[in-house]
Amino acid sequence: MTFEADLTALLVVDPYDDSISEGGNLWPDVKVIAEAVNCVSNTRDLLQAARDAKLRAIFVPHRRRRKSDLAGRKYLAPIQRRGCKRHVFEVDSWGGEFHPDFGRSAGELIAQAHWCSSGFANTDLDLLLKQQCIHKLIVIGLRGNTCIGSTVRFAAELRYEVTLVKDPTASSLRDRFFPPPKSFQCCQQATPKRKRFGQSFIDERCDL
Repeated sequence: MTFEADLTALLVVDPYDDSISEGGNLWPDVKVIAEAVNCVSNTRDLLQAARDAKLRAIFVPHRRRRKSDLAGRKYLAPIQRRGCKRHVFEVDSWGGEFHPDFGRSAGELIAQAHWCSSGFANTDLDLLLKQQCIHKLIVIGLRGNTCIGSTVRFAAELRYEVTLVKDPTASSLRDRFFPPPKSFQCCQQATPKRKRFGQSFIDERCDL
């Protein structure tokens, strides 16, 4: 498969310090898999490769939590309750900032924050993609068993062509991430044989 620069976007999901940095609230959950796949360095390399190839990078952030988020909320998903209890992605906190290696460059888009798991639900992500005439998505980020899984499934429902790259992605639950879901393509690895985006982004790919 070829990733045409004018039709393809790289979605970077939840690259927060809480998720991917030593000392983050969620780091103990993802540490084993993140280190096994060299998630940080591969995310850095892939983001730079996308920029070099003139692909659009769109950041897909989780809502940065505020104490008022629970006010008046009658129903919360279990993952939302756990996040509030653990103070994950709190506003004005170190953990609620993007990892320093994954900051946005000038002109790169950021979608409205998602409240639960899917980067599409109740956000403007689909609108941003349609405005840019994007049909193909390459998805990386955190975490495989929550926001990544929900976002790529939602994208498939919206008829985007979705490719999930495994080694710039980590999960807290190995059995829910390896193997990946079977509704979209999964790039086996982003390294070490990555070619240029315009020719072939990943050497080994399985159609699932």
